[in-house]
Amino acid sequence: MSGTDQELEARLVAVRRELHRHPELSREERETTRRLQAWLEEAGIRPLGRYGLRTGLIAEIGGPGPVVALRADIDALPIQEETGLPFASLAPGVMHACGHDFHAAALVGAALLLQRRAGELPGTVRLLFQPAEEKASGARELIAAGALDGARAVFGLHNKPDLPVGAAGIKAGPLMAAADGFVVEVRGRAAHAAVPEAGLDPIAAAAHVVTALQTIASRSVGPLDSVVVSVTKLHSGTSWNIIPDLAVLEGTIRTFDEAVRRRVLERFEAIVVGVASALGTEATLRWVQGPPPVLNDPSLAELGREAAAAAGLEPVEPSPSLAGEDFAFYQREVPGLFVFLGTNGPQEWHHPRFDVDERALLPAARLLAELAERALRRFAAEGDGTGTEESGESKHGGGEAHERDRSASLSPDA
Repeated sequence: MSGTDQELEARLVAVRRELHRHPELSREERETTRRLQAWLEEAGIRPLGRYGLRTGLIAEIGGPGPVVALRADIDALPIQEETGLPFASLAPGVMHACGHDFHAAALVGAALLLQRRAGELPGTVRLLFQPAEEKASGARELIAAGALDGARAVFGLHNKPDLPVGAAGIKAGPLMAAADGFVVEVRGRAAHAAVPEAGLDPIAAAAHVVTALQTIASRSVGPLDSVVVSVTKLHSGTSWNIIPDLAVLEGTIRTFDEAVRRRVLERFEAIVVGVASALGTEATLRWVQGPPPVLNDPSLAELGREAAAAAGLEPVEPSPSLAGEDFAFYQREVPGLFVFLGTNGPQEWHHPRFDVDERALLPAARLLAELAERALRRFAAEGDGTGTEESGESKHGGGEAHERDRSASLSPDA
């Protein structure tokens, strides 16, 4: 590693650790934004004020020609850190337990690399430091603000603890799942626990609903289709000798395919309403809209494998993850590629002892810079036509129209 590389790696480690010490929750990333802006301005990269973001920032490097976007998320999670690291979180109950500090530092590194040769770029690289990924709302906020206007493609990455440092997980098609949430209220009639016939027991009905929902994966979709239906909360009652009048279920549904997603949501509602009614209770259902599946553009996946090799990484075929990612919203607007970057972590995402191997920082920065440059060269060689609408139709097969129709009835956040 050259002296210049060593200096950049040390710089990125310092950036990551500074962000890790000072995590901020979704929509509260004010100091994180301030730090990122200062680091960019030190390198002569001035963030653009025209997007009017409350938190997060957008900047550009380059000049006339096609535009591509690089995205990193910046928010943290409401988790008490237990790593014991010397740079552990100083914010009680808040932690970068998903590695967004790593992603932001990698994008800072890509920005520094790109700025060194800004005059040679055949177009513009737009840097998106996105807030509120954990709320699945930040990507939509940036899109509404115009962050993808004129962009030909968008690229992002996520650390992957179960991949070794030096590996880049690149896969065409579905990589991460649609992540829908639900809140079900089963309403009955309260009674003394010794006189159950005088009431309508919502707990018994809710228990039957939970059991019946498990048939969705085994009987409502094909055995080769991936689906998870998880009830993760069940709240009811106030006393051991009172049958309550209400039970509340919450949980999540994960799918990779839009047709399967529609089928699962339809069956879910039919089961909830039907089982509750059969037991004399009444159920109401509220959907919590999550991101659609992350669907990588095949041609960009090919470009990604070339960029990974050029960045000194080994391209590998990763297993899809049933976790959700709001990067998927960008891919509904323009072709996109999301990469899993090996970080050899001790724990999976959202764990209080989560950490990343910082040796992956410099390769991650190089990969993002390579992706941007190679995409610009490809688009510049192709000419001015974007082909965005055609790419979106062929990639999503009409799923986008359905999603927009369906999302109108969903709550935007959990």
